[in-house]
Amino acid sequence: MQIGVEIARAIENKRVFVIDSDEISRAALQFMLHDENEAHELAGLDEAYAKGREGQPDLVLLGTGIVLDRGEEVIGEIAGHFPRARILLVGDKPQSLPPGAHGLLTKPLTVEKVRDKVDIMLGRKTPVIVPLTVLTSKPKG
Repeated sequence: MQIGVEIARAIENKRVFVIDSDEISRAALQFMLHDENEAHELAGLDEAYAKGREGQPDLVLLGTGIVLDRGEEVIGEIAGHFPRARILLVGDKPQSLPPGAHGLLTKPLTVEKVRDKVDIMLGRKTPVIVPLTVLTSKPKG
């Protein structure tokens, strides 16, 4: 069942790899994305690299657990295997962005939040930027 899917996105066929050791997060993300993308859920990097031989991903959603286990250099390793892919980290809480990662998606995950962030990473949508104006008060008198 496709909910809220734009036809152009459904036939555009962007390839997304969801790589996470957390099976529940991985399945949820794949479910949220499969209507508008060719989404693949993969438990580890070896599985992802093998799948990448069939076709390179446009976007990699990488669970921060893998980064914690393997170190930040894993992002460079992934970029070496998938040079055209953007890398979006998925984690439980806000944290600094390691070098080579293109963005961070924090939990709790909602369909709207996930699809919006993925669309931005895939260049389908530009992020909303609200300009800030500094207000200064003029001295009275």
